[in-house]
Amino acid sequence: MTTILRAIAVAIACLGAPVWASDLADEITGYMDFATYDSGIIVPEQLTQDVFDAALFIDTRDADQFEAATIPGATHIEWREVPGRLDEIPDSGMVILFCNTGSLSAQAVFAARLMGHENVLVLQTGLQGWQQNAAYKPE
Repeated sequence: MTTILRAIAVAIACLGAPVWASDLADEITGYMDFATYDSGIIVPEQLTQDVFDAALFIDTRDADQFEAATIPGATHIEWREVPGRLDEIPDSGMVILFCNTGSLSAQAVFAARLMGHENVLVLQTGLQGWQQNAAYKPE
């Protein structure tokens, strides 16, 4: 009897999955319909002292990389953890996420923006780009 009840529970759970996937697809499509080409992106050359001072930087690399080197003043939230830790990320003001090159942090930014944090930006070219091309670097 217990096996039958488990099978029924699994079947019911599976029936809801396509509806959830459809809702998610609708949300993603809706976001992408209104996103501009450069929405959610900032490049190192745009990081003047005023922008730097106004922004909160979040390093999305792993803890060892964060400890080795980061943008001064950055906090650490690994890229995979961003959706589950959105309550730690302000929903207003400029928040810039970065990794080494911008690819992993771009995924975290996409998730955060889909979840309502439209103030979150990805640093295109990441820490490497910032080290090479930032308009401003604190001393």
